[in-house]
Amino acid sequence: MLQVQTIFRVTDNSGARKAKCIKVLGGFKKKYAKIGNLIVVSIRDVKLQKKKKIKIKEGDVVHAVIVRTKAKACRLNFSSYVLKENAVVILTNKKKPIATRVKGSVPFELRYTKFLKVALLASGFI
Repeated sequence: MLQVQTIFRVTDNSGARKAKCIKVLGGFKKKYAKIGNLIVVSIRDVKLQKKKKIKIKEGDVVHAVIVRTKAKACRLNFSSYVLKENAVVILTNKKKPIATRVKGSVPFELRYTKFLKVALLASGFI
């Protein structure tokens, strides 16, 4: 389970490297988030790029969706899996991804959420 103050790795090509959770969205007094949930993050680290114009700066507050967690996750067929890192994909105001690529694979459950575009940009499914 992920909560406020958790550090995430950004797994898209938007220019950000690390993000910190500020708020878990989705209900009154919701404390924890899991894969596919929407959160508000603050950008903590940005890649230095000379030629490209970076859309995201350090300290920006944006929405993100969780695509990988270290916490154990269970599926409907009673199987479970554990991933190696906590990762997010940064979204725009209209809940579409800013980036054009998602590095690494995403869980299969992300296809059945409202973030299908993020799942289609990824390289594979777990």
